[in-house]
Amino acid sequence: MRSKLSVLLLSALLVLLGVAPQAAAAENGEWAVYPAAAKLGSRPYFYLSVDPGTSLTDRVTVTNKTAAPLTFRLYGADAYNTDRDGGFAVRTQREKQIGAGAWIKPERTRVTVPPRSAVTVPYTLTVPADADPGDHPGALVALDERISPSGQGSVAMGVQRAVGARVYLRVNGPTVPALAVEDVTLDQDRPVVPGTGGSSTLVSYTLHNRGNVTLNPKVALKAEGAFGRTLLARDLAGVPAELLPRQKIRLTARWSGSPQFDWGDVTLTASAKGVKETGTVSFLALPWLAGGILLVAAVTGFLGLRMHRRRALSEPGTVPGEA
Repeated sequence: MRSKLSVLLLSALLVLLGVAPQAAAAENGEWAVYPAAAKLGSRPYFYLSVDPGTSLTDRVTVTNKTAAPLTFRLYGADAYNTDRDGGFAVRTQREKQIGAGAWIKPERTRVTVPPRSAVTVPYTLTVPADADPGDHPGALVALDERISPSGQGSVAMGVQRAVGARVYLRVNGPTVPALAVEDVTLDQDRPVVPGTGGSSTLVSYTLHNRGNVTLNPKVALKAEGAFGRTLLARDLAGVPAELLPRQKIRLTARWSGSPQFDWGDVTLTASAKGVKETGTVSFLALPWLAGGILLVAAVTGFLGLRMHRRRALSEPGTVPGEA
């Protein structure tokens, strides 16, 4: 009988609920993690401002909403934007932390919370003297020590879940917002014969926060055809609400009804507080059938011209180009 291979997914499933500042404490229905405050929910995130070379102390609360005790590993983590949709995510405990995650030190790294109770743990955040100014987002994470089974068959997988309270840390000093729209590409899908079907174009681009502060970007798409005709102008959906410093994400937008015979430019304009940048790519919408006909005509004309010149050169006393 074949034995099962047990694979533990050591990269935790990190649940960081809520995007807007008005969001409640991060939770998954079984436990919650939030900044210690006199009133629950009055302080959903940590908003901290620290000078380089200094430290501060604060407290984090972990609430157990189940009927059994739960044990957690507490640690600080750096935040990043996910590749999938640009969402706010944090590093796992086994990944290297270089910002807020490395500077946060809980007083206790392992805590057991009784059923339907809460435990508050102090922590210290120490910012190195050579820390770069600007935003260093992260989280205080409570990682459940339990390993939940997942998967079937010959490979048994285990998943550890975690919930983190966001830390919006700013190291005091010069702030430089900078944004770029990079590597704009088009993938056109058109019928072979114009007018016999619909067409669309997938617009892909990279949104890059090149500065040291978190941005709340918006992106507008404009397409212009021949002679400057406006073919499309709209704001794009799916742009992340927060683009963290030094992060870049690849995004796409579908342009339905794109032209089947035209040429022009597609321009993406990304804007946020204090910054606006554009990225442009040109397009040529030429149906395959029409393109093939033009190519054949061009090749035929070129070959015909060469044959004519050769015949002219082979005739005695004839100078090419003379009537």
